[in-house]
Amino acid sequence: MDATALRSLQAPLKDKYRAEPGAAVITLKAQGTLDDQHIACKVETGRALAVAGLHPATGGSGAELCSGDMLLEALVACAGVTLKAVATALEIELRRGVVKAEGDLDFRGTLGVDKTAPVGFRAIRLAFELDTDAPKEKLDQLLKLTERYCVVFQTLNNKPELSVGVS
Repeated sequence: MDATALRSLQAPLKDKYRAEPGAAVITLKAQGTLDDQHIACKVETGRALAVAGLHPATGGSGAELCSGDMLLEALVACAGVTLKAVATALEIELRRGVVKAEGDLDFRGTLGVDKTAPVGFRAIRLAFELDTDAPKEKLDQLLKLTERYCVVFQTLNNKPELSVGVS
């Protein structure tokens, strides 16, 4: 897809959202079912069933997916799609691209071993390896806009209102 095709695809959506801001607010949903035999949760991804379980650092076998890895994978997916869309809009030719995310966890917090240890990632690093002839100024703009418009990056960067309930 080139910049013209992307603009023509998105133009009617942008016009609609300008005219009807409420139409731009969509509730995304995810659902999982607790496994009745193991410490695991079966998550419906829309394409396949993903079974998440304990990370080996917390006693898991490693056979199930780790939700921390899944979070990083969601960041990679979102950042990659966003970067590709922005590169297309800016007419930056990318011959090849790799998106990488890594994060540091202290499992003492997760296991309750040390109440001062954080539960969750203390740092996440996102990086791109790009094969392009684009000048540095264009790459700087590409990264700035990718960071600005990547939903997962911005969600992690600006904590949303969270709530928990039982029904």
